[in-house]
Amino acid sequence: MSEILPPCPECSGAYTYEMGALLVCPECGHEWTAAGAAGAEAGEPGEKVIKDAVGNVLSDGDTVTVIKALKVKGSPSGIKAGTKVRNIRLVDGVDGHDIDCRLEGFGNMQLKSSVVKKA
Repeated sequence: MSEILPPCPECSGAYTYEMGALLVCPECGHEWTAAGAAGAEAGEPGEKVIKDAVGNVLSDGDTVTVIKALKVKGSPSGIKAGTKVRNIRLVDGVDGHDIDCRLEGFGNMQLKSSVVKKA
């Protein structure tokens, strides 16, 4: 056992152990990935950084512009390029859809960050 495991990020418990690909704290029951622990040791927050198509860092509440025409199921016309989307929320979505927003005429939707740019 030459590898020293990091302490728990939740309770700072020193008795962490590996269970498959996860690290587990027996004191509070918190589970996390070893990759997340490496980022926490480097001083980076465990939060994932989401960037738009141009490379700008996005955050909750930003306004973005759609840069590519998008087809929408059940709609005769899709979302046109140049459509502004206000007050976005960043989520851990399915299949790369990491922006949760509300579009007029379409309702609540999830978009990929690769098809928007920060306004």
